[in-house]
Amino acid sequence: MSALSGASFLEVAANSVASALAAQEGGARRVELCAALELGGVTPSYAEIATARDRLAIPLYVLIRPRTGDFLYNDFECEVMLRDIEVCVALGCNGVVLGALDAEGQVDVPRCRALMAAAGRLGVTFHRAFDVACDPAQALEAVIGLGCERVLTSGAQASAVEGAASIRALIAQAAGRMGVMPGAGLTAGNIASVARITGADQFHASAKRSLPSGMRRPPHDLADMAGGEWRTDPSEVRAMVAALESVCTQDPAYQS
Repeated sequence: MSALSGASFLEVAANSVASALAAQEGGARRVELCAALELGGVTPSYAEIATARDRLAIPLYVLIRPRTGDFLYNDFECEVMLRDIEVCVALGCNGVVLGALDAEGQVDVPRCRALMAAAGRLGVTFHRAFDVACDPAQALEAVIGLGCERVLTSGAQASAVEGAASIRALIAQAAGRMGVMPGAGLTAGNIASVARITGADQFHASAKRSLPSGMRRPPHDLADMAGGEWRTDPSEVRAMVAALESVCTQDPAYQS
């Protein structure tokens, strides 16, 4: 019986409160709140987290990442992450999304343990730092040893579509000890295929679209300030949820 039998679960990476509410409207089961999603995501502001927590009825996880770039962090950056996690605990968030590597590309277990200790009873997802680890199999065992609920991964490829076979192997290696959640490049058009190949039961997507600016007189001479915004599209979320449900209910391989 596949891990997908009887259930499917979509988490949406939301870059704002508006996106988080759109994700909920579309049927997402969990939100990962972040800022600067177009740059890979960083930790959102205190006010953004607090407002999302007040407005959402579904679980809220918050990305803990102090900057863009690699995942090798110094002491000051780790102090920032610890304090951001303390904020999430105080605001009643359901979980955090974190990760750190050492200079050799291995999971930085001591730093991650400190972050997880700060999280306390909050759930923890290990983010896509995993995809740039030097040895995925070894990294998976390290993340399992930390006690994370799940790892978010594209199978060390540019997208979960390209890494689907590797994700399936990671799920087999995890053997129920921890969740393995495909993410990166998932859409309503390809998520069912990734579900069938991987056998995963949780999936991660932004489901975003570009909105035009509402300004009647945009600053045309400042191109980087003239655009609209990226926001989660509830219709895309709805379509992705429906695609996952179709795998569970219509494909004999995913029925118990």
